Amino acid sequence: MQRLATALDQVNIAVGATVRWLALIMVLVQFGTVVLRYVYGVSFIFLSESVLYLHAALFMLGAGYTLLVDAHVRVDIFYGSLSTRKKALIDILGATLFLLPSMVMIAWFSWPSVRNSWAVMEGAISVGGIPASFLLKSLIPAFCGLLVIQGLACLLRDLALYRDGTNAA
Repeated sequence: MQRLATALDQVNIAVGATVRWLALIMVLVQFGTVVLRYVYGVSFIFLSESVLYLHAALFMLGAGYTLLVDAHVRVDIFYGSLSTRKKALIDILGATLFLLPSMVMIAWFSWPSVRNSWAVMEGAISVGGIPASFLLKSLIPAFCGLLVIQGLACLLRDLALYRDGTNAA
């Protein structure tokens, strides 16, 4: 189980290593947009829209990596004081009852919109914007897929942890 979990982790490690650069690119594009607008009085809609695309890609594609490094927001009332085994049980229940089903449902219900967007090669959100809304919509199933992959990796580790009661998993 550990080998499979590690193999699944590698997907989000690779995506996370790539996606992290979007933050720097986004800041630079936003800076350039502001300089162009306020120093030179020039505005380009596609530049402003590119910040939206970069922001969406950063968060949607980085969600699996965030789960991998356990950096998601967690409402912790009792969790921190529980034993390792009980934490694993809560994480198992959370993954099987909430994370995985919700990702499957989001992917299922968003797929027709994504498919239709690709079918017509849906264009820009705004006039003069980036003519690729279909790419933006494609982030939804990618988000779901990456979170399912990482959710399964975490689930495998938590199952081993619960079974063994140690951190050997």
